[in-house]
Amino acid sequence: MADFWNIDWLTRSEIFAPLRPVASGLPAIGWPDLDLLNALAEDHGRRVVNAQGMRVRFVPQASKSKSFETAFEPRAYLAGEVQVRAFDWHDLFNALVWMTFPTTKAVINARHYESMVAAGTGNRPQQRDALTLFDEDGVVVVSTDAELLELVRGFRWKELFWQRRDAVKARMCFGVFGHALFSKALRPFVGLTGKAVLLQVPGTHLELAKAAQLAELDRLLATHIWNRERFCHGRELSPLPVLGVPGWWCGNEQEGFYDDTAYFRPGRRQPTVSSR
Repeated sequence: MADFWNIDWLTRSEIFAPLRPVASGLPAIGWPDLDLLNALAEDHGRRVVNAQGMRVRFVPQASKSKSFETAFEPRAYLAGEVQVRAFDWHDLFNALVWMTFPTTKAVINARHYESMVAAGTGNRPQQRDALTLFDEDGVVVVSTDAELLELVRGFRWKELFWQRRDAVKARMCFGVFGHALFSKALRPFVGLTGKAVLLQVPGTHLELAKAAQLAELDRLLATHIWNRERFCHGRELSPLPVLGVPGWWCGNEQEGFYDDTAYFRPGRRQPTVSSR
C-alpha cells in the first residue's frame, strides 16, 4: 500500500538523481495516475518503446494472468502494456525507470520474453533471475579509471569510498536503476545493497551534459545486457553497499562509517568489468 503522497523524496538524496528530469513533472499534491504517467512518457523527449518499437503505455494491474500472453513480461513485449498497481511506490518507480532508461528496460523485457518462450513450462532459467535482480536492485557504475573499478570488484570499500574519495567524485558515476532499490531508498537503512554492473568509459563520457550522459548511459547499459553471453547468472552482478557512495548518505562523511564490516563486507569473487 502507498504512503501519503509527497514529492520531497526527489531532492532528499542523490540516489534519486537519475529520475529527476522526468519526475520533476509529477504533481506536488495527489498521487500520479496513469493518465499523468502516460503523458509524462509522451512529453519527456525520449522514445519510450518496447523492443518491437511499440509505444509503452502504463495500464492498470490485471488480475492474475491465466495465459502466457497476458503475463507481465509477455504483455509488455507483445502489446507494449506495462501494468501498474494503484498507489504503489514500487510500480511508480518502475514506470519512472521506463521513462529514464527506456532502451535498457526494453532490452530486459525482451530478454525475459525470449527466455520464457525458450523455457516453456520448465524451471525458471538462471538468466531470468539475473535480469530480475538488476531490474529490481540494479546500480550502474561507470568510471574512466580502471583502477577504481578494480576496487569495486575487490570489495575494497574503505579504500575506494574514503581513501580515494576525491578520485571517486572526479572519475566515477553511480546511478541507481532498480525500481525496488528506489523504493527502499525512501526509508534508507544501513544494509541497503544494490546489484551493480561495472562499465569502463572514456573520459569524454563524464564531460557530457547531464541529459546526454544519461542517454548515453542508457545506450551503454542496454548494449551490455543485450549480449547473450552476459546476465547468465546473478553472480555476475557485484554487490554494492549504496550508502557508502559519497553524497548519497550523510553518515558516510565520517571515516568510521566504513569500518562496519557487517555492511562493507569483504568479497569472495571477481565480477566482470566491461569496456565500452
